[in-house]
Amino acid sequence: MDVKNCKRCRKLFNYIGGQPICPQCREELEKKFQEVKNYLFDNRNSTIKDVVENCDIEESYIRQWIKEERLEFASGIDAGITCENCGAPIATGRFCEKCKASMINDLQSAGRQPEKPAPKPEARATHENKMRFLNQ
Repeated sequence: MDVKNCKRCRKLFNYIGGQPICPQCREELEKKFQEVKNYLFDNRNSTIKDVVENCDIEESYIRQWIKEERLEFASGIDAGITCENCGAPIATGRFCEKCKASMINDLQSAGRQPEKPAPKPEARATHENKMRFLNQ
């Protein structure tokens, strides 16, 4: 059993996995997420700063939800989120579509079995590689 202090409220709790926060704080964050989600549904052209000010939530949580692809900003809105690989602006996640496709292609090609080389044709029997018996 792994016991940790909650990252938000500092209470001890039985840590199972995921974020190191207690069940009560996790529930509160989920309520805040729903509040942010509803706010963005009603105010589609909002920026991260607008959401922080109107929903009373830390910017780090909003950025985390964007990286987890739980939130996505409308196209054309500069959310200040960039691809971790190439730096291109993105609306959600960690990588742009181009980099995702490239990574998928790289992983698929790495998982393939290497082609077996064609078998070499047998060498013709020559005088040197024939079996011989010694005279006794």
